Amino acid sequence: MAEAKLRASDSEKITINLFPVDLGQIDLLVQQGFYANRSDLIRTAIRNQLSQHADVVRQAVERNRLVLGMQHLTVTELEAVRAAGETLNLRVLGLASIAPDVTPELAAATIQSIAVLGALHASPAVKAALAGRIT
Repeated sequence: MAEAKLRASDSEKITINLFPVDLGQIDLLVQQGFYANRSDLIRTAIRNQLSQHADVVRQAVERNRLVLGMQHLTVTELEAVRAAGETLNLRVLGLASIAPDVTPELAAATIQSIAVLGALHASPAVKAALAGRIT
């Protein structure tokens, strides 16, 4: 499947709850110029933790046969899967993306299961067609 470079628009927004003292310390570090803003500090902290656990992540990716990064499915790729009489079992750590022009019928006929640790970008109709197959 086609690999694509991740863009800022591919990022996902999350919400976290912090205690006021923790938030105040973050604001102090931002004020002192250590970070551009709160998000910069939080992203840096997350990346540091992911770096510390990189071996565990790598082993889990290998053990679970996950695609690491981005997997984008197009109409052409899914039509080829259907023509071959096959189905896909997608396992992605990162971003799974199904092209906007993929019909719900084509997705249902070609995607047997989809497990995403991260984000799934697909039309609402395709997500509905695959609802029982997404874990």
